[in-house]
Amino acid sequence: MRISATLLALSATLGLLALAPTAQAASPAPRAPLPPAATATTGPVCWFGACYDYVSGRQKTDAAGASIRMLQASPEVKPGDTQSHSLQELALQSADQKSTVEIGWTVDLGLNGDLRPHLFVYHWVDGAESCYNGCGFVQVSRTVKPGMAVRTGAAARFAIQNFGGDWWLFYNSQPVGYFPGSLWNGSYTRAQTITAFGEVAHADGATCEDMGNGLTGAARGSSWIDEFQLADSTDDPQLTVSATSPGLYDAGRGTATSFHLGGAGSGAC
Repeated sequence: MRISATLLALSATLGLLALAPTAQAASPAPRAPLPPAATATTGPVCWFGACYDYVSGRQKTDAAGASIRMLQASPEVKPGDTQSHSLQELALQSADQKSTVEIGWTVDLGLNGDLRPHLFVYHWVDGAESCYNGCGFVQVSRTVKPGMAVRTGAAARFAIQNFGGDWWLFYNSQPVGYFPGSLWNGSYTRAQTITAFGEVAHADGATCEDMGNGLTGAARGSSWIDEFQLADSTDDPQLTVSATSPGLYDAGRGTATSFHLGGAGSGAC
């Protein structure tokens, strides 16, 4: 199933757009790898200098891209804490899960300087970290830029697709820019693990951050991810959903292409 006729039509005009590299933005804290592949609930995953909780929908496949639509929420995080964040995103990974392209929204005081949700992009090369919104990312859109604030409570579509060896990222069907295939020496052009998820980062033992809008995934009005689609894949979309700490953050109302997610953690920050 292809992402949409709109995105594919855009590919014909990408070469006509003015291309300009973005500045390399320093990450406020190490970016954790994606949720563990295991579906067992093991509690927070502590690595890369912090602890992380996830509610994830994942599919093993082979595809040139994927897209989702999701709510842009405004989760509460600990005031003044520049090392915590709460986000939702779409990520595409290689078979060994060492090369990744990501797009989503995040509430991250250390990265953005405020507690509003902001668009972000990120990537990994053979297991090596990069930085948010830069590190080789080529900006294309003059109006949609990584790091910009997004509208709380609105739904938006996020997509990633490989065109001509480069990984293009889309926001509401507009091409934001791309990570050149040369970052991977041309070795990463298709994805075998696709994950849509919510994530919170926090200090060890302190889990007060909201995921999504703070409502549990089973609650009416909770945050959500839906309309999951694959590009250039022989498989139908089929998400398998899991949570690391379901007593704090959980999923609800799941289908093959959607699920709700969220929670208030251990309580108000």
